[in-house]
Amino acid sequence: MSRPLIPYQPLSRTGRVLWCMALALFSALLMLFWSPAHADDSEALKAESPYFAVNSSEPGTDRLPLKSTSVDVKIAGVIADVTVTQHYRNEGQRPIEARYVFPGSTQAAVYAMKVTLGERVLTARIKEKEAARIEYQAAKREGKTSALLEQRRPNVFEMKVANILPGDDVAVELRYTELLRPTDAQYAFVFPTVVGPRYNSPAAAADNGGAVGGAYLKQGVASNASFALRVSLDTPLVVKEVASPSHEVMVDGLGSTHAAVSLKPTDKPANNRDFTLNYRLAGDRIESGLVLYRGEGEGDENFFLAMVEPPKAVAPRQINPRDYIFVVDISGSMHGYPLDTAKVLLRNLIGSLRPSDTFNVMLFSGSSRMLSPASVPATRANIDQAIRTIHEMGGGGSTEIVPALKRVAALPKAEEVSRSVIFVTDGYVSVEAEVFRLIRQNLNQFNVFSFGIGTSVNRHLIEGMARAGQGEAFIVTKPEQAAAQAERLRRIIEAPVLTQVKASFEGLDTYDVEPLQLPDVLGGRPVVVMGKWRGAWEGRFVIEGRAADGPYRQVLTAAPNGRGPSALRQLWARQRIAALSDQEALEGGSTQKAQITELGLTYSLLTQYTSFIAVDQRVRNPNPAQTPQVDQPSPLPEGVSDQAIGAEVPSTPEPGALAALLVVLGVVVAGVWPSRRRRKE
Repeated sequence: MSRPLIPYQPLSRTGRVLWCMALALFSALLMLFWSPAHADDSEALKAESPYFAVNSSEPGTDRLPLKSTSVDVKIAGVIADVTVTQHYRNEGQRPIEARYVFPGSTQAAVYAMKVTLGERVLTARIKEKEAARIEYQAAKREGKTSALLEQRRPNVFEMKVANILPGDDVAVELRYTELLRPTDAQYAFVFPTVVGPRYNSPAAAADNGGAVGGAYLKQGVASNASFALRVSLDTPLVVKEVASPSHEVMVDGLGSTHAAVSLKPTDKPANNRDFTLNYRLAGDRIESGLVLYRGEGEGDENFFLAMVEPPKAVAPRQINPRDYIFVVDISGSMHGYPLDTAKVLLRNLIGSLRPSDTFNVMLFSGSSRMLSPASVPATRANIDQAIRTIHEMGGGGSTEIVPALKRVAALPKAEEVSRSVIFVTDGYVSVEAEVFRLIRQNLNQFNVFSFGIGTSVNRHLIEGMARAGQGEAFIVTKPEQAAAQAERLRRIIEAPVLTQVKASFEGLDTYDVEPLQLPDVLGGRPVVVMGKWRGAWEGRFVIEGRAADGPYRQVLTAAPNGRGPSALRQLWARQRIAALSDQEALEGGSTQKAQITELGLTYSLLTQYTSFIAVDQRVRNPNPAQTPQVDQPSPLPEGVSDQAIGAEVPSTPEPGALAALLVVLGVVVAGVWPSRRRRKE
């Protein structure tokens, strides 16, 4: 049976327009979901993100309760002990709860907190995280003044202080210790003062333990809170040089074994960038040594720390060709000064490649694109072309670092080629664990060197990427530092100074040694080993490996009557927690929660699973249910523009997105063209 013919019924002009609009809408949706930049955003969850603080019309509420931060640093040898005091004062007429997100050192072992309220001093206790939250919420509901300190990231903390009454002055004191690891005989102490605004991918929000969101002031607006910092240096050798590349400082005692450093009074804000203090000792050497600490009570544990200066680098006779993939963040937070600094760095990095090398460049924000389909030889023409293209790029859009890293991992590579991936970013993302896991899963494909660009970068990401990728981390805060850092990378890649590294002990019963395996030693970095010991107060530490000129062996002996600092307890526990956290990131989930919690409770350390809580048992606020929460705003890091807040639009459309746009244009032309043709007829 033949099918009836349906006569062709051309659409009216209105119908064609509606048809074109429907197809255009469909194509636009197709563009959104086909774009690799949003491939991981399929859940389209609304994430907590950084936001600009707005003035409240609520009368009587103090919206800026943090009045000051003071930092007191005592450095003895290679160990820093830091006391941070935050003063919260309520100058309004209503009780408030203050919330403040602030940064810390990536190596900090936070071991104590106390709260001073008038003449009362409350010593905080370390508790399991959820239990501390429950206790805090209960105290808050009962009208008791209380403080809760939680870790959001290893270098980002959140302080909450409940029931601050009008006129109250609440001082919260934190104490932490950290090990200073020198590079090229230069020691550096870094104190971050502000958390950079982290982009939180909606797709990753459910898996990354919560966003690092917070309130920010507009670009150029200074914080109302004052900032003071003092450093005391006690060293075994004379302090030869002291300088701060980030702040103007005053130095006393240079040329002696005790020096004091403080900030020079200035009109320029001091709390919108990392404070960095560099110093060198006489002799221009890393002080090698073995330090022992014996527990004071019966049954207490004993700890040791060994630090060994590596052998000098020797230029290799034959240099194998290498492939370099430069991955450059051009998101909104990199707009302006950070991206300008990155361009200078890349000119130095790419410009110093050898003709036998090959390279490629990936630019990423919301999506990513490669400058070339495959790596190209490092000829002068290819290098110039890459530099010109990078120079023309502007910053904008979100920071989808995970899809970018997956794309790098999928790049084909010949077996005989040794590949290095060079990341250039400010690190303002909240998916650190996923990034570390991806790098570890692809260690057989490449190693990773990371460059943090800016005055207050996410060092947790920058250092963690390098650690996971068995590379090295670099921080570049100014364009004039670019050449030196590029040269340092070149030296490191060309020749590791010590390989097949092994540590052993003679006459000393050691256990729980960290790290379990020693990686290759790159240029200028010392070998650092920590652990516990038992038995007699004697022994030798032996480090062996293969240097460029043959076998290497060095022996350290503990001083017979020496007595190391008690901070070795916290430093060892912090190192063990970091190793367990790395393992947990690789496995996914909370596989190491029990061990990390136990370490935090035993050694009184703030971790991702333990928090500090202090509660005043007096009921001070008769109406706690009416108490507003106030988010203390932070200034934007120096050099970071307003584009770092709320930027979620990809700036580098993928081919799929471009194809969808072409479909839209094609449909519109197809709908309009017949009408124009008939009018002509």
